[in-house]
Amino acid sequence: MNPSAHRGLGVFGPAYRRMFENDSHAPGSVDREILDRMVLLGTRTWRSLYGSRTPTEPRNGPCPAPELETIEAEVTARARAPEKRVEAIACFTSGLAAQAEGIPVDDIVLGGPEEQIAKRATDWCTDLARLACTLCQVSGMPARLIILADTSRAYSGHEMIEAHRQGAWGAVCPTTNVVYRHPDARPASAWDLLRTPSLIAAHRRGDDTPYTDAGMFRSVAIAGYSAWERDCYDYTTSGVNEYQRSILAMAERGWPGGLRWLHGEDRPECRVAR
Repeated sequence: MNPSAHRGLGVFGPAYRRMFENDSHAPGSVDREILDRMVLLGTRTWRSLYGSRTPTEPRNGPCPAPELETIEAEVTARARAPEKRVEAIACFTSGLAAQAEGIPVDDIVLGGPEEQIAKRATDWCTDLARLACTLCQVSGMPARLIILADTSRAYSGHEMIEAHRQGAWGAVCPTTNVVYRHPDARPASAWDLLRTPSLIAAHRRGDDTPYTDAGMFRSVAIAGYSAWERDCYDYTTSGVNEYQRSILAMAERGWPGGLRWLHGEDRPECRVAR
């Protein structure tokens, strides 16, 4: 099956497409490009996404951003085995998320090169996922981005990664430091988790892992990204736009009246202003 038939902003339906179209990252930036290229994971695409056409060999040659090699070396200094390096990277990125608590919305910075993201506190899952993806690649492990959406609920999206080691793809949440595994310790892929919700539940640690929920895996998409191709991308940074501010403000109030689409994204005639 050709994955291009299940590709792009609309793979999770029209409401989520409108949400993605109003993403706070700068138009044309790398994070927008990633969303444009994501492929829906399902029975028609999984063979291609996990098949022989998917690169599973480390990139050759030095990383085009030497500073990333320094960051990766510091993060994984005590970790030799690939599994330990994945754990160290997830611990590092989730630490950045923990430091971001209480940052005023006007001070939030989104996007930019991974070496910049590594130096700022942020709990923005898209930035943390791209950083973790890059650090895994620099560490010698192929990695890619995983986009989740609970399409039964409004604004319920999340981004994480898959890292290839032990001959298999394994899902990792850089925001909450969850490394998904089978009971025998083998890496558990996004496809494994989509088909076996009990694997998700086994990794839940209460309120510390809000995205470790079967609902979040209702719809899953995969997107490639390589630190070796950074010349192809725009790394413009941005702040939080008015669309996202309205959602954050309602979340701060605890969603009085219940979680819902605030701008009519679920209505066919919706035209959300950026």
